[in-house]
Amino acid sequence: MPATMAGHEAELEEIELDLLLEGVFRHYGYDFRDYAYASLKRRVRGVMRAEGLGSLSALQDRVLHDPTCMERLLLAMTVNVTALFRDPEFFLAFRQKVAPQLRTYPFLRVWHAGCSTGEEVYSMAILLTEEGLYDRCRIYATDMNEAVLRQAREGIVPLGQMREYERNYALAGGRGSLADHYTAGYGNAIFRASLRENIVFSAHNLAMEGSFNEFNVILCRNVMIYFQKALQHRVHQLLYDSLAMFGILGLGSQETLRFSPHERDYETLDAGARLYRRFR
Repeated sequence: MPATMAGHEAELEEIELDLLLEGVFRHYGYDFRDYAYASLKRRVRGVMRAEGLGSLSALQDRVLHDPTCMERLLLAMTVNVTALFRDPEFFLAFRQKVAPQLRTYPFLRVWHAGCSTGEEVYSMAILLTEEGLYDRCRIYATDMNEAVLRQAREGIVPLGQMREYERNYALAGGRGSLADHYTAGYGNAIFRASLRENIVFSAHNLAMEGSFNEFNVILCRNVMIYFQKALQHRVHQLLYDSLAMFGILGLGSQETLRFSPHERDYETLDAGARLYRRFR
């Protein structure tokens, strides 16, 4: 294909993608317009192929007229890579440097933003249980994707995966056995009811919605790496507005406070684990 023709096709695809994102926002209220463009394009192309369509314009038509297609698109657009005690060094640092501070509070509110299918939420619940803090806390676990929230609420993980997660748990400073926190049956691990009782799973869209409470801990890990800079700044503002004075912010291993609107309003508790404390 001649270079001029290839350039024309790329330009046309960019227009089609912009129109698709605008249509999704205006019709369904999901705002992907400030997500990282390269990642979005790759994911949307995958949906287009899976739907057997020849263009993004055809995908737009189907998405706008078929809500079930929109659900499939949403699953593809939201990244749901997670695991129990993912990045165990983060949970170890939290256990060692944050948990002792949290013992000074009579009640704790924790917000896990972008919780996906819930494995990291249950990881934090296990950690807080072992540190004697769970009975005095409420964990608000949110995601924009209702499908993954339904899975998270069930608290069920394939048993084979739990055996793999034992190593993460040990590296995260686990005080017993991971099996202490679930029952096994029919090839699955089911988290104990006592572990789930203080978790509230709810829909929340970081790109569009505001603060809904004041929190002592906010975890927003491996979410903003998929956002463009303007959306990253808006989300950082939201997290700051939602965090109590001296509250703890936890980010993902590839995320940082540098160049964010509130870089100077936090002190670093553990640079490697991306743990910060708001001090003004």
